[in-house]
Amino acid sequence: MTPLEEVREIVLAQCARGPVITLPVREARGCVLATVVVATEPVPPFANTAVDGYAVRSVDVQNVPVELEVIGEVAAGAVSPVALREGTAIRIMTGAPIPDGCDAVVMVEDTERIADHGVRIFKSVSFGDAIRDAGSDVAVGATVFTPGVVVTPMVEGVLASINAQKVSVYWKPRVGVISTGDELVDDGSPLRPGQIRESNRKMLLQLVEQSGAEPIDLGILRDDEEELESVLLKVTSRGVVDALITSGGVSMGDYDVVKAVLGRIADMRWFQIAMKPAKPFAFGVMPGEDGRIVPVFGLPGNPVSSLMSFELIARPALRSMMGMTNPYRPVVQAIVDEEVSRKPDGKTHFDRVHATWGSDGRVHVRRTGPQGSHQLAATAVANAIMAVPDGNGVRAGDTVEVTFLGPDAGATAQ
Repeated sequence: MTPLEEVREIVLAQCARGPVITLPVREARGCVLATVVVATEPVPPFANTAVDGYAVRSVDVQNVPVELEVIGEVAAGAVSPVALREGTAIRIMTGAPIPDGCDAVVMVEDTERIADHGVRIFKSVSFGDAIRDAGSDVAVGATVFTPGVVVTPMVEGVLASINAQKVSVYWKPRVGVISTGDELVDDGSPLRPGQIRESNRKMLLQLVEQSGAEPIDLGILRDDEEELESVLLKVTSRGVVDALITSGGVSMGDYDVVKAVLGRIADMRWFQIAMKPAKPFAFGVMPGEDGRIVPVFGLPGNPVSSLMSFELIARPALRSMMGMTNPYRPVVQAIVDEEVSRKPDGKTHFDRVHATWGSDGRVHVRRTGPQGSHQLAATAVANAIMAVPDGNGVRAGDTVEVTFLGPDAGATAQ
């Protein structure tokens, strides 16, 4: 058997970053920045108030309470037509530009309005209080983002604030997902003897999308080598897909149309990985459009095995192609709350667990149910994977390594 880390190294070595493209910011969400982003405008663009209150000269409010004449009002988006002079104040709303002559703002909670043109100040303020200087968030010429940052909604907001209309990013690979088998049914019709519902393809399409890549549904192909070969050659040579994912037919000794066809048209390697589930795994490359290399991921057919192979091998490879500097999900130390027994077999077992924060400030995990490679229902409620090292298992209270699942796990530049 081949260690998981060795397989990962082999796969990632063949999954090079894709081309750099320029996109409007609104179309770049989920992509990875390929170049430095430098601010050409300050944020904020002018000095403004951080609070609702009164613009004052700090020297006028050192001895409180004190009454000042209110000579104007300025809202966000407006500019005061008058400047402060000794003994005066201007009513001001959060975000409004600081009037000339003002060097501090008193919060409205520390004031009381007097008639129509006066205000009583109950709290003194110092020079600069509640004023946000121009460029205090981002200065002109500052490096805002470096290569490797994922364009999240928050990043979009910052890019908009500095008037960055376009960004250079790594492209999102188009990943074709295919299912094969005469026994597969996905049209809702009653099952005939020997038929099963197709589920892997639907699951994998969603997992590809969650990884940040673009899923391409290649549908179900029947057990026909000629048809399968024709489809695979067409989608790779014509640039329809940048990577391929299949499930099933990768075990030692299996004869399957997928294995037979890939063995002819792709440069494939067939692995037995030291992990459970998902011991069988295949990986290779095919020639693509314009001389590009199209990675091919052959996942095992059992649903949980297919999920584990994707999460631990295919997903990081796809994210590496997208320009991720660290394509793996974060691994955390957690406390297992139950005894987990196993027998030595030379493999690391990856159990599906539910992780929660304990009152001790640590992550605690419990298995979600049966751990068979075909038992996807129990896996569906898991939010993490627990690694159980080779041996006799772990005791309740032991520390284990846990990888979180889901679209929000490792959503930054991971």
